Amino acid sequence: MSHALSALEEVASLTLPTPFGEWEVRAFEWADSVHLCLIRGEIGDGEDVLVRMHSECVTGDALGSLRCDCGVQLRHAFRSIAAEGRGVVVYSTGHEGRGIGLANKLRAYMLQDKGFDTAEANEHLGFRVDERTFRDVGDCLRALGVRSVRLMSNNPDKAEGLRMTGIHVRSVVGLPTAAHARNVRYLSTKQDVMGHVAPTGAPLPDGVGPPPDVGSLLGEVRPTPTRPYVVVKYAQTLDGRIATSTGDARWISGEPERRASHALRAACDAVLVGIETVLRDDPRLTVRMVPGASPIRVVLDSRLRIPDHVRVLDDEAATVVVTTDGSPHDRRAELRRRGVSLLVVPAGPNGVDLDEALSALHRDGIRSVLVEGGASVITSCLSAGLADRIVVGIAPRVLGSGTDAVRDLGIMEVRSSIRIDDRTVHVVGEDVLIAGDLVR
Repeated sequence: MSHALSALEEVASLTLPTPFGEWEVRAFEWADSVHLCLIRGEIGDGEDVLVRMHSECVTGDALGSLRCDCGVQLRHAFRSIAAEGRGVVVYSTGHEGRGIGLANKLRAYMLQDKGFDTAEANEHLGFRVDERTFRDVGDCLRALGVRSVRLMSNNPDKAEGLRMTGIHVRSVVGLPTAAHARNVRYLSTKQDVMGHVAPTGAPLPDGVGPPPDVGSLLGEVRPTPTRPYVVVKYAQTLDGRIATSTGDARWISGEPERRASHALRAACDAVLVGIETVLRDDPRLTVRMVPGASPIRVVLDSRLRIPDHVRVLDDEAATVVVTTDGSPHDRRAELRRRGVSLLVVPAGPNGVDLDEALSALHRDGIRSVLVEGGASVITSCLSAGLADRIVVGIAPRVLGSGTDAVRDLGIMEVRSSIRIDDRTVHVVGEDVLIAGDLVR
């Protein structure tokens, strides 16, 4: 039986400008919760309204925590409703940690660090797996004049909670995200224990729908005590080229393969390239083709040649530049003033010492790194035994003369070659993705 509508008290009504446009906000108090109803467009007859019921998550929504998928889901819901031009986001305070509150959620995180899953942690603290009720959210929607919804959620309990208040759920629109190595167990628990539907997206190969689940490509993330888990990723032609003789590399692979690459970025703490890649290609190194968090962008630049105008210095994501003692001090100060983090490490024979760079990143809290180029950085990772796994996209193209994906590794005999184990192979669009652990 639903709570009576009279239990709700509307406490505010205003217009809120956001990065996703201007929204009407109506706020309702109910018991110990405040429900912010952000409305885009006209509700009209209240039928077939696109709705996201979002539980407050300070760590994910405000702080960008990678332990959950909440912040990514919220931003994706805002984008989707803004694109449609009509819909409601109901942001429910008092729902933190599935209703146990912020302090207890942090205590649950501590238990998860000891091996509990998210459901076991809540129960160990004396709570049910989910302490929330969604009936009050239904009452809020009815107060807005909403009669039927397309609900953006992976959680069947939310749909059932709305139905119990008389809101007709016409359909449930999945809201999967590209999983991160730090939240994949949490998302698996959501699916296996709580009945959530495909929170990590669709298995490879995928088309243009949900984000691809790239867990089989990433492998088991196993950082060492001194450096992150390192995955080398590149796309090449059938004859092993990553660019033409003029340096053109766009686009060797097709869109499905590139979506998988963006999902791999979203799965890792950082994406790393050398300064030559920045100077030649001006990459953004962000996650755009799938709903996911952009990683920290890492650039190896021994002399700080990085120009001010390049896109890795924009504010779309955090950037770390790893440099050496030989870099100009005044340029270091300029970059820091722009909000760019700098790590200074010893120089190697070809610029930044890669082993020292990875150790410095590990000390900075980075536990997984996706290496995307260029050829000299890829070669250094492989020759020094610093890469744990490799993912190669092979496009059905032949270039002839061009840039080799991997340069000389000093291998004289086939039996000394680097092999891959725990292999996985996927046909993705027109391309083939091959991944495996590196074995010497």
